[in-house]
Amino acid sequence: MPEWLLDASAWVLPVVLAITLHEAAHGWVAEKFGDDTARAAGRVTFNPLKHIDRFGTILLPGLLLLMQAPFLFGYAKPVPVDFRRLQPRRLGIFMVAIAGVLVNFALAIISALLLHSERWVTPEEAPWLFQNLYHSLLINVVLILFNLLPILPLDGGRAVSALLSGKARYWYGKTERYGIPFILLVLMIPPLLLNFSLIGLVIGEPALWLVEQILWLTGNGSGIT
Repeated sequence: MPEWLLDASAWVLPVVLAITLHEAAHGWVAEKFGDDTARAAGRVTFNPLKHIDRFGTILLPGLLLLMQAPFLFGYAKPVPVDFRRLQPRRLGIFMVAIAGVLVNFALAIISALLLHSERWVTPEEAPWLFQNLYHSLLINVVLILFNLLPILPLDGGRAVSALLSGKARYWYGKTERYGIPFILLVLMIPPLLLNFSLIGLVIGEPALWLVEQILWLTGNGSGIT
């Protein structure tokens, strides 16, 4: 197998696993708060085929790889949630919003802990395994930071919306229609026209810092202060 294909394949499993569990977590928590819409749609499942979005799960990560972006991420089809059925509603919205982020954090910790397997098999003996583990750590950290951006319809935006009330929540909700186009413009335009990645600055550098902290927390590194 060509080396470039082997390297690219080491991204596939971490990306699919991170995105699949992230989306399934939204549906699972929504069900716990009284809305079984995701369950009825077959989205509370570990089957990645139920969550894959052709652009967000396949094409976007592929484009970022081709553009040699400083980070890699993607997204899946949004899990359907009827927020009106959540009880208590505002707490339900908040918990559904952060469920995916919490799962990504857990996956990042697990990936860092599994790096200790070098005690039994070295990275030189199993390079593909260790590439998968480090990529999983990095991808999950990037997904955490990306989804926590306070932009609707991202999870961070949903969490902020749950904390707002009255007119503030109403006007904040009006921004949702512009969220994804804005993110795509920020992702694509500066790197292509200005040779500068704003998202890389906002997410890439903090992601590397957080990776170091998780490695330190799990006994794999010195950490950064």
